[in-house]
Amino acid sequence: MIPCANTNNAQYFSSVSEIPERYWHALQCEKNLYFRKEYLLSIEENHPEMQFSYVVLVDVNEQAIAFAALQIFDFYINDINNDLEFFIRKIKNIGRQLHLFPKKRPIKILICGNTFVSGEHGVYIKENQNKKTILKEITKAILHYTNSHPNLKKEVTFFLLKDFKKESLWITDALKDYNYSPFLVAPNMLLELQKGWHHFDDYLAALKTKFRVKARKAIQLSASLERENVTLKNIDRLLPEMTALYKKVASKADFNLGNFNLDTYKKLIEKLEKNYLLKAYFLDGKMVGFMSGSINQNSLDAHFVGIDYALNREYAIYQRMLYDYVEIAIHKKLKYLNFGRTASEIKSSVGAVPQDLTIYIRHKKSIKNRIIKLFLQRIEPTPFHQKFPFKK
Repeated sequence: MIPCANTNNAQYFSSVSEIPERYWHALQCEKNLYFRKEYLLSIEENHPEMQFSYVVLVDVNEQAIAFAALQIFDFYINDINNDLEFFIRKIKNIGRQLHLFPKKRPIKILICGNTFVSGEHGVYIKENQNKKTILKEITKAILHYTNSHPNLKKEVTFFLLKDFKKESLWITDALKDYNYSPFLVAPNMLLELQKGWHHFDDYLAALKTKFRVKARKAIQLSASLERENVTLKNIDRLLPEMTALYKKVASKADFNLGNFNLDTYKKLIEKLEKNYLLKAYFLDGKMVGFMSGSINQNSLDAHFVGIDYALNREYAIYQRMLYDYVEIAIHKKLKYLNFGRTASEIKSSVGAVPQDLTIYIRHKKSIKNRIIKLFLQRIEPTPFHQKFPFKK
């Protein structure tokens, strides 16, 4: 890990374990699971191919007022071989024509955010702070971090800050002053649970007949599946099969910035305990799927899944997982179910609605950055057919 000299208002750390306890106490950010030390350390320790760094902004009294998580890693554009979202295809094709991407060498990307979770989980700003000002200071701190090291200054090609909700854009559009360009990515699919849903049957009763019949059929098709909670006692035995199933899903994904190391689950289960969920699905003793998720404040966030696609349609494996997520969220008396941003149409069929997310991107070369800005303005996420399963 490359060290970085601190500035008057920015402290840099190469591991989350190095951040002093007084900063965590001052920030009070650990109500959000994704800013908890245990979570960040679990990700950091299990992804050695990434370079992790953390920025803590301090005020004149050296009190922590903001936190940012950074990851730097190599992205191989030639590894994109599947059906990508529209904007990724465009970036790849036009970028090659404009010589934005090297033909063989990887692109080194710096991300401020969470590579493995969609949502605003990269920057935390303490209450009663000027958020626009703080975000600008974080942007300066990121630039100082890369410029302080000849290798990073030379090698980092793209800077990304992800994923900001529509209601945050009045703050994050300040990034345009630093030559960042915004663009929409595939939306996050979000289900708001109703107060009257005390049991899964209440959810089913709220569906229109067509979608209720579809749900009951999926439950019937998946009735022969056996479900088992993955715990510290059985994870070593189950992890090889889970990894194989995850790779099948990852190979079909529209776009992955990085591959998640499933060994991370061990730490997440150990450190987050009841706030992390992991469940495996079996057919005649053979694992055919798994689902994972975390409880973050009033939300259940669906994470990675694994699916045996050869059996998926016959046994409605993925559909059953979606309904299981709903049932768990109801049982836990949560307000939201955050499905993430893949398979938007099928998630809308269980009641999720799209929540726009914006990424800000900047190329280190000013001329190429202006070119990127021009064609990003014409790019939108791939549309999908939104379903409306609930009765009016």
